[in-house]
Amino acid sequence: MWLAIDSVKKGKADIVISAGNTGALLVIAKLNLKMIENIDKPALSALWPNKKGMSVVLDLGANIECSSKNLVDFSIMGASLYKSLYPNETPKTALLNIGSEELKGNEIIKETFQTLNEKKNDNFDFHGYIEGNELMNGHVNVIVSDGFTGNVALKTAEGTANFITDELKKIFKGSILGKISAILNISNLNKFKKRLDPRLYNGAIFIGLDSPVVKSHGGTDFIGFSNSLDVCNRIVKGNLIQKIRDNI
Repeated sequence: MWLAIDSVKKGKADIVISAGNTGALLVIAKLNLKMIENIDKPALSALWPNKKGMSVVLDLGANIECSSKNLVDFSIMGASLYKSLYPNETPKTALLNIGSEELKGNEIIKETFQTLNEKKNDNFDFHGYIEGNELMNGHVNVIVSDGFTGNVALKTAEGTANFITDELKKIFKGSILGKISAILNISNLNKFKKRLDPRLYNGAIFIGLDSPVVKSHGGTDFIGFSNSLDVCNRIVKGNLIQKIRDNI
């Protein structure tokens, strides 16, 4: 990890990817790489599927406590990442909260709401708050939270997807009628399985550092790792770091 990150630091590589320990990768990256100017904390960002395509979600666990400025920075960085990955689409940003009303949430998130709502930003459209049950509806494509909330939401979504997949397997394997139904619906079942396949969304980035660092899931296979390499390719071609500098 140290040598890989050092190669980026020295300009020998454009980006680093690792499937090693997340905490170790973050610490080594912060020790070797500088933060982008005016950014205080890096955020762990990843792609989530939604009904209309994909969303960028951050922070997913790098920072348990965040200030209002951190969340504003995450909004700008998340929108920059989305624009790098999907240059023909407009970033639509929302804050993950316990309700959609302006009065809901703690003081930090309400202060962040006011800042983003009052400040005109040409880099993304601000859509206010989003609740946990709306994460997959596709109305927004950049979802911002502190690391504690984001990590809980991520693990809940992963657990729910696994639960649904396991229950479907039991239903279709539990009886002759279920097996016949599975054969008749094999095409739709394969589409459903592919949509929930976590390997297709593998590759999270520590965003905010002055060089891109991508984390692949340690337990993934060659399909998952190849998808994270595709994320690396699009990040470099999309000139993510310069986009963040310009937007900040």
